[in-house]
Amino acid sequence: MKKLRMLPWILGAAVIGFAAAGALRFDLGGDVGAAVAKVAPALVARTTSSTATDAAQAVRDAVRRSNDAQARALASGDDTVMRASGTASFYQQMVQTNADLRSAGITSVALVDITFESVSVSGDTATATTMETWRATYGDGTTDESTDRNVYTLVVEGGAWKVDTDEHPQSAATAPTTPTVPDAPAVPVTSADSASSSSNWSGYAAAGGTYTSVSGTWVVPTVSATTTGADATWVGLGGLTTNDLIQAGTQAAVSGGRVMYSAWTETLPASSRTVPLSVNAGDTVTVTISERSSGLWDIVMRNDTTGERYATTVRYASTRTSAEWIQEVPSVGRGTLPLDDFGTLRFTSATAVRDGVTVNLASSGARVITMINGSGQALAQPSAIAADGGFTVTRTDAASGGYPQGRGHRG
Repeated sequence: MKKLRMLPWILGAAVIGFAAAGALRFDLGGDVGAAVAKVAPALVARTTSSTATDAAQAVRDAVRRSNDAQARALASGDDTVMRASGTASFYQQMVQTNADLRSAGITSVALVDITFESVSVSGDTATATTMETWRATYGDGTTDESTDRNVYTLVVEGGAWKVDTDEHPQSAATAPTTPTVPDAPAVPVTSADSASSSSNWSGYAAAGGTYTSVSGTWVVPTVSATTTGADATWVGLGGLTTNDLIQAGTQAAVSGGRVMYSAWTETLPASSRTVPLSVNAGDTVTVTISERSSGLWDIVMRNDTTGERYATTVRYASTRTSAEWIQEVPSVGRGTLPLDDFGTLRFTSATAVRDGVTVNLASSGARVITMINGSGQALAQPSAIAADGGFTVTRTDAASGGYPQGRGHRG
């Protein structure tokens, strides 16, 4: 019994000896030595696990400090507050990043949410993968909000963890080298019948009433790299019979045997803007445009497959006269591009808010629009609307050569 009562003190000494010397020897003999031999490995494992947990937490804290320093530096105009949280090379990178943000008219940024997906520590180096949501505020009060994945590399300098690199793997893998975004579709419909044709639009458009929101979900089509041209999938408000149009969507462009995918927004007559939401063939994307208050619009784009998200608020004077769910051949310069071979595009849902009431495509009275070429042949043919408001658009075998200015779009 005396030996058992002494056991906690002996175990403490044994563990301390292990931590100091890196090895454990049992010279205790008898029952006490046997007992220590049985339980010491578990205690050592717990001690090692605790150390690893502490290191991982230190890495998380370092990432948070770096993000906080960037936000404070941008708001104050004093970039030196970022020195303590990053290596010299990373500090210079962040100084340039903040300069770019200021040039874009951004006055402040805020980390809305951060989730650590993984943290790995090996000696004096570590990696951390996060999913982060950031909000940027512009001088006019409008905002952008995006969610994407970050992969940090950290090193120990001066006894503290510092960020050395910050990569965005999905964005880097999908960013187009020369993005081609839709310019300004004007009045695409060539007749006022319930079934209409257009030189650059295919899909559905609803009119009659006041539209204050539109939403659509689609699967980014797999585009053949052996073709040339582009396609753009989007939802929008206005533009059916008017010159105003607020829209957002995804695009594929084929160049040199490579297909490049991107996401974009546009408010006519301003040019289209590529946004930081990475997309790939097969991804499911949901886009919603809604009026928050008179003339202030929220655009929310989410890659449902990857979890990435982009949101912005814009000021725009819309007639609110129509809502659209469209597959388009984009325009560039003074004409449209050839339509690539996108196979079949699938909208899984389509809704709008008309006169304050939410309607799906099936109950909206939307008209079908078929894209045609110069010979009147169908280039992109929509299906009938399913009961849940979904539909498809299928690329036909008809040739597409693009159009000069004035054929159903504005260059």
